[in-house]
Amino acid sequence: MTQNEVLEEFRSAGALLEGHFILSSGLHSPVFLQKMFVFQDPARTERVCRALADKIKQAFGPVDYVVSPAVGGIVPGYETARHLGAKAIFVERENGVFTLRRGFSIPEGARVVMVEDIVTTGLSSRECLAALKEHPGTLLGAACLIDRSGGKADLGVPFVSLVQLDIPAYEPDNLPPELAALPATKPGSRNLKA
Repeated sequence: MTQNEVLEEFRSAGALLEGHFILSSGLHSPVFLQKMFVFQDPARTERVCRALADKIKQAFGPVDYVVSPAVGGIVPGYETARHLGAKAIFVERENGVFTLRRGFSIPEGARVVMVEDIVTTGLSSRECLAALKEHPGTLLGAACLIDRSGGKADLGVPFVSLVQLDIPAYEPDNLPPELAALPATKPGSRNLKA
């Protein structure tokens, strides 16, 4: 899939929203990618995650485990793992820190890729990757559907995405007047309680 084809999947799903949004990172943005509008359609999800799996194979070769951060990464992680012929597991927050729960484990020698949905600053991804470094296995790198940092997010590992956008995001005390004039909504899932 080309970058435009991936973005068209988001557009046609009604997942490219404009307004004033508070992102999971705490930054504010005039654009929000409501990936759950994409993920509610299994056929659309299959198309974008198959494309991500292809990109992961090209970048990292065979993969044994795909690990994603809960909640937003679970669906793309699972579907991408399906196309890689890999196991899909996820980390969850326990006392504010990502950890493998539910009896999930990564065996020694397993080839592991972290899969995210959307990356803005990379904070959730770095937290997920830190949790994975506590386990045996070989961490190959990370992947996401959309990197909205314009390639600026540093995850500390090799990183691939289907789409790279440079969508503005602002600190709450440094909003442009046109954004500050709009009411803010917070559609993300970072602060959900387990």
